[in-house]
Amino acid sequence: MAARTKQQKPANRKAGTGFTEEERAAMKERVAELRGKGDGEAEVLAKIARMPEPDRKMAERLHALIRAAVPSLEAKTWYGMPAYARDGQVVCYFQDANKFRARYATLGFSDKARLDDGNMWPVAFALKQLTVADEQRIVALVKKALA
Repeated sequence: MAARTKQQKPANRKAGTGFTEEERAAMKERVAELRGKGDGEAEVLAKIARMPEPDRKMAERLHALIRAAVPSLEAKTWYGMPAYARDGQVVCYFQDANKFRARYATLGFSDKARLDDGNMWPVAFALKQLTVADEQRIVALVKKALA
């Protein structure tokens, strides 16, 4: 891989904007989300359906796990990502690897999640695949986030 000089920009970064094309797209999606009052569940399922594999399969499984573990959470999109909220506030979200050209998908928690553990705790988890143990941990984290 060739080294970049300070003046070179990533190919997906638009000159002079400071944001990548993916970041700009996410911001536009957020603006549309704030304007619309669509069906959150349907929008989340549509987003998941458009994801490439293997993230689509993980997102489908996460959606089922989260909806079963805490049915009171509202499914909605957040910056174009599947997210789960309580009283309109996003608690957790799934970011597929393709969203920002990352090497792994992410399950993240917002500051509304009650995962506090001392002075430092994780709020995002890299996902390459889901095992039964991972699924159990995710369910426990989502429940703890709402405590």
